Amino acid sequence: MKRQLHIDEEAARCLLCADAPCSKACTSGDPARALRAVRFGNEALARQWVANCSADDLAAAERACIHYDRPIRISEIVDRLPQPQEAERPSLAIDFCGIKCENPFFLASSAVCTNYEMVARAFDMGWGGVFYKTICLQEINEVSPRFDAVSENANGSFYGFRNMEQLSENPAEVDFEILARLKKNYPSKVVVASIMGQTELEWIELGKMAEAAGVDAIELNFSCPQMRFTGMGSDVGQNPELVLFYTSYVKKNVSIPVIPKMTPNIDHIGHPALTASFGGADAISAINTIKCVTMDNRSAVSDKKIMSGYSGRAVKPIALRFIMELAKNPFINNKVEFSGIGGIETWRDALEFILLGCRNVQVCTSVMQYGYRIIDDLILGLQHYMAVNGVKSLDELVGKELPNFVTPAELDRDTVVFPMIDRDLCIGCGKCYTSCMDGGHQAIDFDTDSRRPSINGRKCVGCHLCRLVCPTNAIKQAKRIKKIR
Repeated sequence: MKRQLHIDEEAARCLLCADAPCSKACTSGDPARALRAVRFGNEALARQWVANCSADDLAAAERACIHYDRPIRISEIVDRLPQPQEAERPSLAIDFCGIKCENPFFLASSAVCTNYEMVARAFDMGWGGVFYKTICLQEINEVSPRFDAVSENANGSFYGFRNMEQLSENPAEVDFEILARLKKNYPSKVVVASIMGQTELEWIELGKMAEAAGVDAIELNFSCPQMRFTGMGSDVGQNPELVLFYTSYVKKNVSIPVIPKMTPNIDHIGHPALTASFGGADAISAINTIKCVTMDNRSAVSDKKIMSGYSGRAVKPIALRFIMELAKNPFINNKVEFSGIGGIETWRDALEFILLGCRNVQVCTSVMQYGYRIIDDLILGLQHYMAVNGVKSLDELVGKELPNFVTPAELDRDTVVFPMIDRDLCIGCGKCYTSCMDGGHQAIDFDTDSRRPSINGRKCVGCHLCRLVCPTNAIKQAKRIKKIR
C-alpha cells in the first residue's frame, strides 16, 4: 500500500509567516515561497524556489519552523515537488470597458484599499487595479469589533468571513484627492472610484467629483448589506427602479464608464442588472456580500449582534451562479461586461470567473487573510495555465464555459459513469463505505479484515458521493456507458 505525504494538505498547515524563519534559516533557497506556491495552486512551479537547497538547508529550515503544533515537513514536500518546466509567460493584459488592464486582478472595494499607502503598495507588488473603498457624503462611524470568521481549524485560516464594515470614513474630498494621486503616480494601473449616494443629487455630485479626480471608471455601490442609513446600499440594489434611475443619473453626468455593483440578497439578480443596462451601465460588478448571522459572542458589539455580510471562499459557488445567470442572459450580456467578486483565493478561482464571462476579478477576503503577496501566485498560476494550454490571450478564455451550462431538461440521463477504486492509493479508512451506506445507495461493501472497500455494481447508480469523501483521491471515474434499463 502506497503511503505518501499529501503535500497540499501539509502545505495548508503552513502559517505563511511574515519574514518567514524557515527561509531565513535556509542559505540557498526560499522554502516559505515554495510552500506558498503550493498553498495557492502552483505546485508545478514551486520547486524553482528550492532547486538549489541541500538536505542540510531544508533540515535547518524545518528546525526553524515556528508552527504552534509541529514543524511543517518541508523536506518531504520538496521531495514530492515536480521538476520545474521552462515555459513562456503570456501577457495577462485585457481590456475592460475600453480600459487597458495589465492583468485582471483588482482589489475589491473594502478594507484592503482605504488609503494611498495601501493601494500604492499593492500596485508596486503587481495588482492591476483597484476598486477603492466606497466614498459617500455621510459621516461613517464604524463599530468595534466588526469582523467575525467561520474557521476550519485553529491556525487563523477561515473559509467564511463576516463583516459589519460600511464605507470609507474619510471625507469625500480626501478620498478623491487620494485617487487623483494614485492615478498620477501609477498611470498604467486602473483606478476605479466606488461611490454611494442617498439621493439623486448625491449620486450626481459624487460621480462628477470622481471624474474630476481623473479615475478610469466609477462603481456604483448598490449592494452593501449593513448600512445604518436607509435608502442606501442593498436597499437600492433590491429595487430595480432605483437601480435604473441612479445608474442613468450618474451616466448622464459623466463621460467615463459606470459600473453598478449588484447585491446577492435578492431572488432574481437579473432584474436590477437588466435595468442597470437600460440605464447605460458599461459593466456589472457581482457580487457583494451575502447577508448572514454568526453566533460567536467575541464579535458582539456591546453584547448586541446584527445580520451582516458574508464573504470568503465559502461564497464562491454562489457568486459564480450569479455571474453565470447574468452572462447567460443575452439582454444583459450583449450590453455590459462583468467584473467577478466572491471567494477568490487562487488563480484557479479567478479562472472560473473568467470562463463564465468576467474580464476582471476583485479580491478582498483572501487579501485580508494572506496579504497583497498572493498576487504573485495569481499571476504566475494563470500565466502557467495559459502557456500549458496554448492560450495566447485572456480574451480567448472569457465566457468559454458558458455553452456548457444548460437546463436540467437538457442533461444526458441515458448514460452513467461508475466509480473505480485505485488500490495503490486506497488507505482503507472506509469513509466511502460509511457515506454510501448512510447517505447513498448502499453500493459499497467493506471487508474489515483486509480493510478493502469494493463497489457493488448492481446497486451503484454513479452518484460519486464516494469519490467526493475519499481523502486520498483513490476513487476515480470509469468510462461513461449506456444505462442498462
